[in-house]
Amino acid sequence: MANILDYLDWRGDLTLAQDPFNEVDNLILAELSFVDFGGIVPGPGGGRAVPLWKAAEAYFAKTEGRPIDMGVLVPNQIPELLRRTAASPRFRDMKLNGFVDHLDTVKAEQFAALAAECGDGTVYLSFRGTDDTLAGWKEDFYLSCMREVPAQKMAVAYTEAMAHQYPRIKLRLGGHSKGGNLAVWAGVFCPTAVQRRIAAVWSNDGPGFHDDILSLPRHIRLAERIHTIVPKSSVVGMLLEHEEDYTVVDSSQQGLMQHDGFSWAVLGNRFVRLHSVTRQARLTDQELRGWVQGLTIEQREKFVDSAFQVLEASGAQTLTDLKADSFKAVRPMVRALKDLDKETREALLKFMSILFMSNLRMTLEGIQEETEKSLLRNGKKAERSAGKKG
Repeated sequence: MANILDYLDWRGDLTLAQDPFNEVDNLILAELSFVDFGGIVPGPGGGRAVPLWKAAEAYFAKTEGRPIDMGVLVPNQIPELLRRTAASPRFRDMKLNGFVDHLDTVKAEQFAALAAECGDGTVYLSFRGTDDTLAGWKEDFYLSCMREVPAQKMAVAYTEAMAHQYPRIKLRLGGHSKGGNLAVWAGVFCPTAVQRRIAAVWSNDGPGFHDDILSLPRHIRLAERIHTIVPKSSVVGMLLEHEEDYTVVDSSQQGLMQHDGFSWAVLGNRFVRLHSVTRQARLTDQELRGWVQGLTIEQREKFVDSAFQVLEASGAQTLTDLKADSFKAVRPMVRALKDLDKETREALLKFMSILFMSNLRMTLEGIQEETEKSLLRNGKKAERSAGKKG
């Protein structure tokens, strides 16, 4: 299957004047906010925008001589994505500005964003999804039990600040994973005058929201401009509640790994669409929602705190730390798990079993689907061959 890197090879020579901004462009800019542009791209109100090609040169000069590891769950193709966008007429002259990167491990706060002047009279505000840090993942889990997590509040403030920096210019908001959730949240809760200037909001497999958010007049006003994209076996993007209209796309991966935007199938200037998410994804979604809704808000918060208490007992601050020292991490994590009360420990184990079994079942379902496709292709080849012989 072709992906966003292939798209840059195929259509990167077409400017936005020749072929208008599309959903694939959105995912590319959403992924670029994972790049650490600190010291390269100015923050909000901090200086002149930097052409993308120039920012890429500075980034690779800064990282020259050492491997670029994006972490356990952040795709390592992102530096290559930056390299190809910097070489493409479609993206190279876009100007980057407003880069922020905030991390507070004590308060479990993680927020990063980037503004791209697209050159077609719009600015794309790219909100970074969850990175490699445990703090970022803890904040994600708080989405189920807090009215507003710190990153959502920062996303609203960032949108307002960049709207002030770019007056009278149309805005696009987007992000992948948690970044998609932040984009929608910022679009819903930014000042009304700013909301009117939003041309589109893109949530690329981002978690949803509580029911009461979807029924707000502020959300209803924006709903037709919100574009939600999920892969066929989406788990992350189907968490909590979503707008009814979402696009399901094909993926080259199986199970939870379909969350990786580099696995999404591209044809021309759009993703390859499917009619719906898989049956197993729907069942897992129902099982997770049922489990979450069976807990009170207080129980959810206690669960999140306890889960990360176990992870942080290892001394790790990132998922990469956990992976690198997995053997050393196990013993303190087991001790921390034993210290939990029985109810919390059972809740944590139940949650892990749902995710583990769902990933296994989705993977098997994906293998079965690919096998059936292969048999169908081989059958058609055999028919054509028999026809030629006849």
